[in-house]
Amino acid sequence: MKSTFFYRFLFTVLLFLQVDASEQPNILVFLVDDMGVMDTSVAFLADEKGRPERHPFNDFYRTPNMERLARQGIRFRQFYANSVCSPSRVSLMTGQTSARHRSTQFISPTANNAGAYGPKGWQWEGIVPGATTLPALLKEGGYRTIHVGKAHFGPVDSFGSLPENFGFDVNIAGCAYGRPGSYYGKDHFGGKNGNGTRAVPGLEKYHGEEIHLTEVLTLEMNEAISGAVEDEEPFFAYMSHYAVHSPFQSDDRFAAHYEDSDLKAPAKAFATMIEGMDKSLGDILDQLENLGVAESTLVLFLGDNGSDGPRGDAHAVSSAAPLRGKKATHYEGGMRVPFIASWAKRNSESKLQKQLAIPNDKLSDQVGTVYDLFPTILSVAGIRQVSRVDGVDLSTMLRGKRSRRLPEFLMHFPHKHRSSYFTSYRLGDWKLVYHYHKIGEERYELFNLEDDLDESDNRASSDPKRLQLMVRAMGKALEEADAQYVTSLEDPSQVLRPE
Repeated sequence: MKSTFFYRFLFTVLLFLQVDASEQPNILVFLVDDMGVMDTSVAFLADEKGRPERHPFNDFYRTPNMERLARQGIRFRQFYANSVCSPSRVSLMTGQTSARHRSTQFISPTANNAGAYGPKGWQWEGIVPGATTLPALLKEGGYRTIHVGKAHFGPVDSFGSLPENFGFDVNIAGCAYGRPGSYYGKDHFGGKNGNGTRAVPGLEKYHGEEIHLTEVLTLEMNEAISGAVEDEEPFFAYMSHYAVHSPFQSDDRFAAHYEDSDLKAPAKAFATMIEGMDKSLGDILDQLENLGVAESTLVLFLGDNGSDGPRGDAHAVSSAAPLRGKKATHYEGGMRVPFIASWAKRNSESKLQKQLAIPNDKLSDQVGTVYDLFPTILSVAGIRQVSRVDGVDLSTMLRGKRSRRLPEFLMHFPHKHRSSYFTSYRLGDWKLVYHYHKIGEERYELFNLEDDLDESDNRASSDPKRLQLMVRAMGKALEEADAQYVTSLEDPSQVLRPE
């Protein structure tokens, strides 16, 4: 049995379709840091009949603009990103799994954080010269490429640390750091009364103001989009919020909504940051309509890893309930993220919307991944893809139609974090987690996600044939990606592979 990654591994020659700019849609990627699939009032999970099913967190968080976007588009209940940020971000830019691009850990800005038993040659530098990136291809295809917010594509002073090095025409506030020194303008976003080394750059005109970073980035994005529209250029706008990453600092515009809650202060602050992020989405959607380009703008909303909401144990059913786990773990709560695709404003007569006819208010049970966005965006933009990609074009699924592909997701994490030194692999309804440093039966966790949403029934012992098939498939997927591996606890020269 060959891994389906082998068949999806593409070597193609770069070819741009000659498309008139008026026929190219604008594209807005709205990426939220550390936002899991349950950190919203939008119901992403489903009952046994496939109908949206609400859970307590859906009734606690307030995200009316996500609801607005979901009503006029399609959302996935099974959309995957890596369990930490940098691998997901590099996957989005390259269309590759973390195993292939080798930026398998979050990128520490100042020191190589491979871990004691992690591969020393992992891609700590993130995006490097010569990499084929999404913004570079879009720029060559006629788009103005705009980056606003968190970058975290490489360490300090590296090529990848600055988005303008690999294809963005505009970079506002993006740097090597993934966590802001402060969310407050009065603190100079970390330059004063905060973590100065993590001060968000380029926002000096807001220093000293009573304003939250999320609002600032929204204002900057709206201005950048206006410039592209005035110059009559199609745009690729990458709105990458630092929120809702820690530090959990209240967005005071929404604090009154949670005053009566009995939650601790960090959880209240997190809720205000979720609401502030949602307000940003609404403000940008309104700006697109005011500029007259909403009907020609495709919006792709997602998180970069699972929830880091400050509630409960990282490996329990807690901040992502009813899913188990949270950010940086191997469970579903660490890697399932919200995903919505919609036109910013619907118009059934629009030529562009006829070409990509997204259904209204549909909850899809199909599986998508962060590295699928690379070929999907290029396809929508009328640009043929290039080089080695693991992602597949989601356009068929975005139209609400069934894809023939077998659901597959590979997440390789040969490093130390909340969950350490593991590979997670989904194939069909089955998920295998392989723990490289555990012994015997503890090395394997095997779940059927269709009937075990909270991953409480490890079938590794009760279904040895399925376990063998999944270990073999995982091994082939890793080998095909030329993955780097964990080293042995006893002998650092010995490399460990799934067996």
